[in-house]
Amino acid sequence: MSTLLKNGTVLDYVSKTNEKLDILIENGKIAKIKKDIKEEADKVIDCTNLYIMPGMIDMHCHLREPGFEYKETIETGAKSAVKGGFTTICPMPNTKPTPDNVEVLKQIIEKGKEVNLCNVHPYASVTKGEKGQELVNFEELLRAGAVRIFR
Repeated sequence: MSTLLKNGTVLDYVSKTNEKLDILIENGKIAKIKKDIKEEADKVIDCTNLYIMPGMIDMHCHLREPGFEYKETIETGAKSAVKGGFTTICPMPNTKPTPDNVEVLKQIIEKGKEVNLCNVHPYASVTKGEKGQELVNFEELLRAGAVRIFR
Protein backbone atom coordinates (compact mmCIF):
# COMPACT_ATOMS: atom_id res chain seq x y z
CA MET A 1 0.00 0.00 0.00
CA SER A 2 1.41 3.39 -0.97
CA THR A 3 0.26 6.95 -0.40
CA LEU A 4 1.57 10.06 -2.10
CA LEU A 5 1.18 13.41 -0.38
CA LYS A 6 1.42 16.09 -3.09
CA ASN A 7 2.27 19.79 -2.81
CA GLY A 8 2.34 20.09 0.98
CA THR A 9 4.55 22.55 2.81
CA VAL A 10 6.93 20.35 4.79
CA LEU A 11 8.09 21.87 8.08
CA ASP A 12 10.82 20.09 10.00
CA TYR A 13 12.93 21.77 12.66
CA VAL A 14 15.65 19.10 12.69
CA SER A 15 16.41 19.24 8.96
CA LYS A 16 15.53 22.97 8.78
CA THR A 17 13.02 22.23 6.01
CA ASN A 18 10.30 24.71 5.11
CA GLU A 19 9.30 24.14 1.50
CA LYS A 20 6.68 22.66 -0.78
CA LEU A 21 7.47 18.97 -1.28
CA ASP A 22 5.87 15.60 -2.02
CA ILE A 23 6.08 12.64 0.34
CA LEU A 24 5.81 9.03 -0.77
CA ILE A 25 4.75 6.59 1.95
CA GLU A 26 5.15 2.87 1.28
CA ASN A 27 3.89 0.23 3.71
CA GLY A 28 3.44 2.83 6.45
CA LYS A 29 6.97 4.27 6.16
CA ILE A 30 8.26 7.37 4.43
CA ALA A 31 10.10 6.23 1.29
CA LYS A 32 10.86 9.62 -0.35
CA ILE A 33 10.59 13.31 0.34
CA LYS A 34 11.33 15.52 -2.66
CA LYS A 35 9.83 17.90 -5.17
CA ASP A 36 7.41 16.57 -7.76
CA ILE A 37 7.47 12.81 -7.17
CA LYS A 38 6.18 11.14 -10.34
CA GLU A 39 5.75 7.57 -9.05
CA GLU A 40 2.34 5.90 -9.02
CA ALA A 41 0.67 5.40 -5.64
CA ASP A 42 -2.43 3.57 -4.44
CA LYS A 43 -3.71 6.81 -2.94
CA VAL A 44 -2.82 10.42 -3.77
CA ILE A 45 -3.68 13.23 -1.38
CA ASP A 46 -3.52 16.86 -2.53
CA CYS A 47 -1.92 18.80 0.33
CA THR A 48 -1.96 22.20 -1.37
CA ASN A 49 -2.21 24.94 1.32
CA LEU A 50 -1.56 22.34 4.05
CA TYR A 51 1.42 21.85 6.34
CA ILE A 52 3.12 18.50 6.90
CA MET A 53 5.23 18.27 10.03
CA PRO A 54 6.29 15.87 12.77
CA GLY A 55 3.59 15.23 15.35
CA MET A 56 3.33 17.88 18.03
CA ILE A 57 3.40 17.42 21.80
CA ASP A 58 0.88 19.12 24.09
CA MET A 59 2.73 19.44 27.40
CA HIS A 60 -0.29 20.91 29.22
CA CYS A 61 -3.73 19.46 28.63
CA HIS A 62 -6.69 18.63 30.86
CA LEU A 63 -8.28 15.25 30.24
CA ARG A 64 -10.35 15.21 33.49
CA GLU A 65 -10.43 11.41 33.72
CA PRO A 66 -10.64 9.89 36.29
CA GLY A 67 -13.43 11.63 38.16
CA PHE A 68 -14.72 14.30 35.81
CA GLU A 69 -15.63 12.22 32.76
CA TYR A 70 -18.69 14.39 32.16
CA LYS A 71 -16.23 17.17 31.20
CA GLU A 72 -13.75 15.11 29.15
CA THR A 73 -12.38 11.60 28.96
CA ILE A 74 -8.99 10.30 27.90
CA GLU A 75 -10.62 9.11 24.69
CA THR A 76 -12.33 12.42 23.78
CA GLY A 77 -9.20 14.38 24.67
CA ALA A 78 -7.01 12.06 22.61
CA LYS A 79 -9.40 12.34 19.64
CA SER A 80 -9.20 16.15 19.84
CA ALA A 81 -5.42 16.04 20.13
CA VAL A 82 -5.00 13.83 17.08
CA LYS A 83 -7.33 16.04 15.02
CA GLY A 84 -5.05 18.97 15.88
CA GLY A 85 -1.84 17.19 14.87
CA PHE A 86 -0.67 16.12 18.33
CA THR A 87 0.87 12.68 18.75
CA THR A 88 1.67 13.03 22.46
CA ILE A 89 -0.30 14.64 25.27
CA CYS A 90 0.63 15.23 28.92
CA PRO A 91 -2.47 15.63 31.10
CA MET A 92 -2.35 17.70 34.27
CA PRO A 93 -2.94 15.91 37.59
CA ASN A 94 -6.15 17.78 38.51
CA THR A 95 -8.44 14.75 38.57
CA LYS A 96 -10.33 12.94 41.34
CA PRO A 97 -8.68 10.75 42.37
CA THR A 98 -5.44 12.65 41.86
CA PRO A 99 -2.50 10.80 40.27
CA ASP A 100 -0.54 11.04 43.51
CA ASN A 101 0.07 7.29 43.74
CA VAL A 102 1.15 4.52 41.38
CA GLU A 103 -2.31 2.93 41.16
CA VAL A 104 -4.07 6.03 39.81
CA LEU A 105 -1.14 6.98 37.57
CA LYS A 106 -1.08 3.52 35.99
CA GLN A 107 -4.86 3.67 35.50
CA ILE A 108 -4.41 6.80 33.36
CA ILE A 109 -1.47 5.32 31.44
CA GLU A 110 -3.34 2.07 30.75
CA LYS A 111 -6.48 3.90 29.62
CA GLY A 112 -4.32 5.91 27.20
CA LYS A 113 -2.89 2.68 25.80
CA GLU A 114 -6.39 1.17 25.54
CA VAL A 115 -7.69 4.21 23.63
CA ASN A 116 -4.55 3.95 21.44
CA LEU A 117 -4.89 7.22 19.53
CA CYS A 118 -1.80 9.07 20.75
CA ASN A 119 0.81 8.80 23.48
CA VAL A 120 -0.60 9.74 26.90
CA HIS A 121 2.15 10.68 29.39
CA PRO A 122 0.51 12.03 32.55
CA TYR A 123 1.95 14.29 35.20
CA ALA A 124 1.75 13.23 38.83
CA SER A 125 0.77 15.61 41.60
CA VAL A 126 3.49 17.05 43.86
CA THR A 127 1.34 16.63 46.96
CA LYS A 128 -1.25 14.09 47.99
CA GLY A 129 -4.67 15.14 46.76
CA GLU A 130 -3.13 18.39 45.46
CA LYS A 131 -3.62 19.81 48.95
CA GLY A 132 -0.12 21.22 49.36
CA GLN A 133 0.48 19.42 52.65
CA GLU A 134 2.15 16.03 52.16
CA LEU A 135 4.65 15.32 49.37
CA VAL A 136 4.19 12.26 47.16
CA ASN A 137 6.86 9.62 46.54
CA PHE A 138 8.58 11.27 43.55
CA GLU A 139 10.87 8.37 42.65
CA GLU A 140 8.07 5.81 42.74
CA LEU A 141 5.80 7.90 40.50
CA LEU A 142 8.55 8.68 38.00
CA ARG A 143 9.47 4.98 37.80
CA ALA A 144 5.78 4.15 37.26
CA GLY A 145 5.60 6.42 34.20
CA ALA A 146 4.85 9.99 35.30
CA VAL A 147 6.32 12.36 32.72
CA ARG A 148 7.07 14.79 35.59
CA ILE A 149 5.71 15.83 38.95
CA PHE A 150 3.57 18.96 38.67
CA ARG A 151 2.06 21.67 40.89
